[in-house]
Amino acid sequence: MTEAILLTLKLATLTTLILLLIGTPLAWWLARNRSWWKEIINALVALPLVLPPTVLGFYLLLVMSPQSTFGVFLKQTFGVTLPFTFEGLVVGSVIYSLPFVVQPIRNAFEALGSAPMEVAATLRASPLDRFLSVALPLARPGFLSGAVLGFAHTVGEFGVVLMIGGNLPGETKVLSIAIYDHVESLEWTQAHILSGGMLAGSFLLILAMMLIEKRWGRLNG
Repeated sequence: MTEAILLTLKLATLTTLILLLIGTPLAWWLARNRSWWKEIINALVALPLVLPPTVLGFYLLLVMSPQSTFGVFLKQTFGVTLPFTFEGLVVGSVIYSLPFVVQPIRNAFEALGSAPMEVAATLRASPLDRFLSVALPLARPGFLSGAVLGFAHTVGEFGVVLMIGGNLPGETKVLSIAIYDHVESLEWTQAHILSGGMLAGSFLLILAMMLIEKRWGRLNG
């Protein structure tokens, strides 16, 4: 039980950090770009919101397969095989939780408008300085929402992690899979303990996010 909890927290933390790193420039580009084809990228980013997790997991498994072109490349170049490994879970989790991080950050960037950036430009701030010293601090609530939603969504994954990682104790058996195992084995007490813990943790996480956002709004109001 402890092993599954620690593995889930490790997966969610690593996935959230990666999503913040790749999601921030992507969200900025989606918020500032005016080309028509950005909506195609936006649709691809949002696809996991409507795609059944098992479908996404199935196609990711095919792409990562050692027999696929991508799988052969990874094996020959880096000696890495992704299916049924923790690394494979990270890749799948990043793709599956991508819209939950990108969308809040994009909304925060769009809410800034152009005025703050234009003022910074008149003060001769470079584009990078404007982004780091103006856009990022003002978009902080979006980053908070994205981080919380990405973390919580990763913790609750089931279909994608089952398809990509299977059920290997200590390697890919996360909390959601452990709960499924307990239910399948009619071990209701263990299932209640894990499910109740996830319910309480998710509630406290969302509550903390809302309180911090409310406080941030007052400070900037």
